[in-house]
Amino acid sequence: MAKVLVIGSGFAGSTATLLLTRKGHQVTLIERDGFIGGGCKTLTYGGHPYTFGPRHFLTQDESIFSFLNAFTPLRRIPDHEFLTYVERDPGFYHFPIHRDDVDLMPDAAAIHRELANRKLELVPANLEDYWINNVGPTLFSKFVDGYTRKMWGLESCAEFDEGTWSIKSTPLKTGPKAAWTEAISAFPFAVNGYDDYFAACASGAEVLLSTRIEAFDMARRRVQVEGAWRSFDLVVSTISPEIILNDAFGPLRWMGRELWKIVLPVREVFPEHVYFLYYANDEPFTRMVEYKKFYRCDDSPTTLIAMEVPSMKNQLYPYPMKSEQVRAQRYLDSLPEGVFSIGRAGRYDYTVGIAGAIQQAMDVVRGV
Repeated sequence: MAKVLVIGSGFAGSTATLLLTRKGHQVTLIERDGFIGGGCKTLTYGGHPYTFGPRHFLTQDESIFSFLNAFTPLRRIPDHEFLTYVERDPGFYHFPIHRDDVDLMPDAAAIHRELANRKLELVPANLEDYWINNVGPTLFSKFVDGYTRKMWGLESCAEFDEGTWSIKSTPLKTGPKAAWTEAISAFPFAVNGYDDYFAACASGAEVLLSTRIEAFDMARRRVQVEGAWRSFDLVVSTISPEIILNDAFGPLRWMGRELWKIVLPVREVFPEHVYFLYYANDEPFTRMVEYKKFYRCDDSPTTLIAMEVPSMKNQLYPYPMKSEQVRAQRYLDSLPEGVFSIGRAGRYDYTVGIAGAIQQAMDVVRGV
């Protein structure tokens, strides 16, 4: 039996804690907040359940779905749609950009000419090249340019190089207008969301809430808490690798979010199948979510809307650009034996969602 430290209690840390205790290890879970679950913890505002940002579950792996479903039964959402508001038209259109919506736009003729002259054969040098080559300059400017620059605090989309995740996305969609047609999209039935899962994960561990780690010594697999050093055989961290390695290679770049919450005096606001509204103009917020779309058990006569506002007040989103990925990989390659870094922050990987965090925890625990 090994003494194991798990840092952070989001999906990656909680899953690692569950699987390690199942294997008979002695696990200490340290969480700086006063609750387990991280950003996926269900909170309430005005009587409405919500999470810090929409936290729907996406996976293409039925086994991962079944694993989580066993702890908190999940409602599949096959009709999950997104809309983007384009102020200059003005109008709401589906996202990913849908070919059927082009004819609804006032400049449809110009857009069709641009689509006919796309340069699909060119290898893009950056995110801007990719979108212009695939959908033309008009659709790029309506849906992608302003939104991406606002979301990441950039001067130009060209700052995102060829390694950016969006270059692998669907540029122009046909067929079903649901955003996710090749993956399972789901959310818990329970009014407390994923909380039962987190409680089950932590039940066999020593859990230290509202606890800050004062110093890290990963070479000796120890941390300082309340002035005392605690040593472990293994460490599983879900926070940024720059933190646990004491900024050895310099700071990584992060973008944060604020969540502006508004309760409205109606039962529901969004159209039936629409879960997110994106705003690609000069608004300070990037998107809105109506939490009743996820928490269908909320039968209140009012509804909770939340706006996501880019912010530098916290560190939530790793920058998906090559220069930052190279620095992050230096950190990951320098982890001492017996120290593992998983999850979106731990791997410095924007694309890691709930399913990915669960899978990474499974992979680490399988090898110890």
